[in-house]
Amino acid sequence: MSLHPLIERLAQGSAACAVNAADHDAFVARPGTHVLCFCGDPVRFPEALDIAVVLPELQVASGGAFDIGVVTRADEDSIARRWGVQRWPSLVAVRDGLWLGSIAGMQDWDVYLRELNAILQAEPKRPPTIGIPVVSAGTTDACH
Repeated sequence: MSLHPLIERLAQGSAACAVNAADHDAFVARPGTHVLCFCGDPVRFPEALDIAVVLPELQVASGGAFDIGVVTRADEDSIARRWGVQRWPSLVAVRDGLWLGSIAGMQDWDVYLRELNAILQAEPKRPPTIGIPVVSAGTTDACH
């Protein structure tokens, strides 16, 4: 599947790289802060093209505080589940392999700057993935 030229330019630019399932863990474990870009299908999510243009500008505005990984379309769903992404396009910030926060959808410039600044200063925490309670067979809701 070919990428839209704007997303391709982002993924191949000097400030970004494409991230697939095979190299995802190594990419996010590298020292420093990284922003994963989940563009989605630009036909279904036209905001993806805006993100592809704005993200490098956010990187410059942050003083190069993060590098960019553009998640490949083929692996977007599996990687998105790991980081709790439920809306496209989304940006997910990680530091040293740990989740810092995310921004879903296209935002106004000042909102991006404010939210991204807060995320980049945040302490790592558990990603907002879906938790599934574990229940063994034959148990009841009673405490004893």
